[in-house]
Amino acid sequence: MNIRFTHLALAGALVAGAAHVAAQAAARTSSSVRVCTMPGSPSAELDKSVARAVLSAAGITATFAPRGIDDDGGDDGISARELSTSLQRNCDVIAGFPRSSVADGSDSHLLFSGSYLHSGYVSVTLRGGHAANTSVAAPDSKITIAATWSSPSQLIAVQQKNARFDLETTSALTVDALAKGRAQRAIVWYPAVVAYRHAHPQQHFDVAVAESPYADWNLVFASGPDTQPLQKRIDDALTRLRSDGRLAALTRNWALPTTLASDSATAASTHANLARYLDGPTQASPRADLWRVGGMPAAGGFIKVAATTETPSFDHDQVTHGEHLYADSCAKCHGEKLEGNTAPSLIGPAFAPAANSHLTIGGIYQYMSTNMPADHPGKMSDEEYADLMAFLLYTNGYDTGSAKLTAQAAQSSTTPLNAGPRH
Repeated sequence: MNIRFTHLALAGALVAGAAHVAAQAAARTSSSVRVCTMPGSPSAELDKSVARAVLSAAGITATFAPRGIDDDGGDDGISARELSTSLQRNCDVIAGFPRSSVADGSDSHLLFSGSYLHSGYVSVTLRGGHAANTSVAAPDSKITIAATWSSPSQLIAVQQKNARFDLETTSALTVDALAKGRAQRAIVWYPAVVAYRHAHPQQHFDVAVAESPYADWNLVFASGPDTQPLQKRIDDALTRLRSDGRLAALTRNWALPTTLASDSATAASTHANLARYLDGPTQASPRADLWRVGGMPAAGGFIKVAATTETPSFDHDQVTHGEHLYADSCAKCHGEKLEGNTAPSLIGPAFAPAANSHLTIGGIYQYMSTNMPADHPGKMSDEEYADLMAFLLYTNGYDTGSAKLTAQAAQSSTTPLNAGPRH
């Protein structure tokens, strides 16, 4: 969740920009509505099935956008402005929109139905003998936890003690990191586990509760402002389907197991009202007035990953200016020392592992310059975003050079970002 619930995620999408959604969406409540799903969501199959059943029960014909809400086919996620445009141009209602007690979007301009699936983030390990090759901790006794970058998954994972991290750009890749032995445990959005099992029926996992205020989520229908009649019809239809058992039949295979064990290792002391996040390659946002809608863990990623050894140059003046920019626009969410607060850490292995990182400098720059700061994304100039990127590189162990970092060089860099010590 993706949760910019990667997703999320997912985090990580309820958007103040929805205030600009055209009023024409409100008129489509009588006989036909256009339905979008979240980009790359592993629950898209379920979302479409539920949407068909609910809208049919409401006497409404559903047509589906072919590529989900981000219909331009790109893999760079969707911003608040893009969401507004997509709702205006391509769809009237979003199926599979994620909400939670810490991300209810009550201060956004979107309208929401009741929940049709209660799900969340879970702690996953390989089952039985299949786990033998990955269950042994490293010599330093730390275990590797796979998580989805910039999502509730990462927030939950970094609360773990004695751990190192394998950060992936999507929830699908997070599950795959566990299955392929790159991690001993994964913190992931549960529908991603279901989707992975569908694709790999031979793979078996043990699933435990992730005890965190960031873990609990519901899937709902969302629409733009002034669509109260449409949402009422959807809620009435959901009530009927819930009463006659049809909704339970549709969602049975996607619901959290009723016998989940409690995993005390994932317990979090974080207050429930700290932050609002989504999972997935397209988002995580610390405020409900700007959600990076990429939905629940996506199958695609907004970060382009490629191997190269070349790191773009940046100079000391850029680091100094970037530090000031960070203090003014980023520290309130990411912490004064980049340690993470209501948004993920931007330093050390929780942000970018010391080796085998799947996050590129270009991908991080693209995400940052498009979606940050959360309260005013894109407010900085290209030069300011480049200086901020220089500061992030420096604080994660990269040395200054003689040439300035340009926005073009930052965005085009395919170098994996690996955190190192800064002495």
